[in-house]
Amino acid sequence: MLKGIPHILSPELVKILMEMGHGDELVIADANFPAASHAQRLVRLDGQEAPALLASLLKLFPLDTFTEKPAALMAVIPGDIYVPTIWQAYADIIQQHVSRFSDFEFLERSAFYERAKRAYAIVATGEMARYANLILIKGILP
Repeated sequence: MLKGIPHILSPELVKILMEMGHGDELVIADANFPAASHAQRLVRLDGQEAPALLASLLKLFPLDTFTEKPAALMAVIPGDIYVPTIWQAYADIIQQHVSRFSDFEFLERSAFYERAKRAYAIVATGEMARYANLILIKGILP
């Protein structure tokens, strides 16, 4: 065990976070996301909810301040009337860690999938909320 590393972050995930450089992307995937077929590197955290993982990640993971929108969400599919309440939870968590955060980038479903394929890693969670997939762009330490 190490001091200061949240227990939700597995050793494999911490190693991946350390390997990532400025501009690399990390996907937090919900339970329905096709993570295994899209990932270059896959970390399974099936029992974890995405907001708790995001809060723990942001204690170690700097978001890119050189990018206007360092976090991207999968947009609601046209015609779907579902309103993703998890997005507000994500925004609240990010704003606790990044004072200049203003809004998310929204990607159409297939564009999100294609971008996820190029991400450095995908973290598959047990998150059951719909539209809970999130891409984070790694920044630099101040």
